[in-house]
Amino acid sequence: VFLSLQLFGTIVWILVASTRVPLPLLQGWVMFVAVTAWLLSILFLCVFLFGYANRIAVNWNQTDFLFHGATFVFYFGAFLLQAGTTSLHHFPRKFNSTTQDKILADHEYNISIAASV
Repeated sequence: VFLSLQLFGTIVWILVASTRVPLPLLQGWVMFVAVTAWLLSILFLCVFLFGYANRIAVNWNQTDFLFHGATFVFYFGAFLLQAGTTSLHHFPRKFNSTTQDKILADHEYNISIAASV
């Protein structure tokens, strides 16, 4: 479970980092969630790999449940923000400008869809 969390967290991290960031507040939260969940899952993996789980008197089932519950809530919020950013791709970058630059280019739109999923 931890390896799949690391894999998908890394993919989200890479996909979001490879796009222009038109709305830094929204996509900044997505990056924060992806990086934090990735680092915490690495920490949990190391705790179990090096045998610290036997030395620390914690209910690991409850800790694992709370970790995955919090991660679900944060990733769901990040999904909503990333999907919201993706849905704005057809709006012009500057409303008062004569150029029709989109907020997200077509390639970045596709990457944002993948990051949302």
